[in-house]
Amino acid sequence: MTQAAATSNHSNARTTAAASGRVLMWRGGSVWMGRATGLVQPHTHHAMQITLAPEQPVRLRCSLAADWRDMHASIVMPDRRHQFDGCGQDVVMIFVEPETLAGRALSIRYGDADLASIDDAVVLRRARDLLAAFDDRAAYDDAALIEAAKQVVDLLTGHAAGTAAPDQRIARALDWIRDHLDAPIALGQAAAVAHLSPSRFRHLFVAQTGISFRAYLLWARVGHAIVRGLGGESWTTAAQQSGFADSAHLSRTCRRMFGIAPTMLGRVE
Repeated sequence: MTQAAATSNHSNARTTAAASGRVLMWRGGSVWMGRATGLVQPHTHHAMQITLAPEQPVRLRCSLAADWRDMHASIVMPDRRHQFDGCGQDVVMIFVEPETLAGRALSIRYGDADLASIDDAVVLRRARDLLAAFDDRAAYDDAALIEAAKQVVDLLTGHAAGTAAPDQRIARALDWIRDHLDAPIALGQAAAVAHLSPSRFRHLFVAQTGISFRAYLLWARVGHAIVRGLGGESWTTAAQQSGFADSAHLSRTCRRMFGIAPTMLGRVE
């Protein structure tokens, strides 16, 4: 999968910066390991955000009117506007889509608040191990790091025991969407994959994911473009091959969803 080079930027009241070291994605989730992370703009994305800062706390808040909260480990519920300040710390962020089995389990456990603290020393130790493996690609390849990140999610969900599985028709359509992000995708095509009428599919999709088909497609395309861009393509090519008009369109969407432009994510040479 994809890797990104770290950019060392410290945040202050007047500076917006973010660092990302390795960005690895899988179906329904991703892990971002960052060095010297900074302040990002308020943003909203369709995934639960697990933030782990094992050495020193970072700051989060769920509205500009809210006070900053200093936290070592936290989770932001999906589609909530929030802001993050890494305070120059090394951070692991794990994103989990809410319609997955793990996402449903996390919602049951932590969904009473938009932003919840995670009190789990074992999880923080696992995050410390992930950061320690940051540069050791000989011992920790992408697959190993993804598995380690998934194990963190399993710790937080209790392995999703007792959680109702997502509707398999929508799950099948989501897999199909992820496999076709480099081509035009119409709601009718996805509905056919789910063996549903377009109107029934539209309503069931919102019920299962919490957002519209169009909004989910945009979310998925941003991740696809980031993978391509960090894999070595120009951001213009990555944008166009992921369904965006141009790199500016991708940049605006990425800023809205992650608080940073994709060009702030460097590449490992």
